[in-house]
Amino acid sequence: MNKKEQTHICPVWGAGGLDNSIRKWVQDPQKILKPYIKEGMTVLDVGCGPGYFSVEIAKMLNGTGKVIAADVQEGMLEKIRNKIKDTDLEQRIELHKSDYEKIGVVEKVDFVLTFWMIHEVKNQKKFFEELSSILKPNGLIFIVEPKIHVTKKAFNKMVNMLKEGGFTIIEGPKVFFSRTVVVGN
Repeated sequence: MNKKEQTHICPVWGAGGLDNSIRKWVQDPQKILKPYIKEGMTVLDVGCGPGYFSVEIAKMLNGTGKVIAADVQEGMLEKIRNKIKDTDLEQRIELHKSDYEKIGVVEKVDFVLTFWMIHEVKNQKKFFEELSSILKPNGLIFIVEPKIHVTKKAFNKMVNMLKEGGFTIIEGPKVFFSRTVVVGN
């Protein structure tokens, strides 16, 4: 991947904007994910950034299951590593360095969260095929995209791609300043 393509991804130096107390007022992970996260699940947080959702998901699992926090930037994973160091979350969050063309997780998962990152994926069809291959039966994928970067037309095109790929549309929950869809296999 060339330098121009890499700059499309939120840089590590911008992680503070993704992980702060003000964001919890408008995008509270507990409220957004409560209907989907169940104890004992294996959850994949793709494009986890500094772990804003990963940490809260691990807490919601209540000492059971695990979170696989996947990101293409080692610097983002380092932020999570520092955040959970010497806490009980260290045993419940597995850090995974993906590459730009493949997530690379082979473990089957119950739930996938992609929060404000699909628009950064160059080959979405291939990305969804990979997610399908690791999603357990009756698993769910929650896709959240920012309205500022993703038009309604582009989002609907992505949803149609998901349908063509064999996913079933479950719902589109409300998330502040976002377009959303939850799909199942």
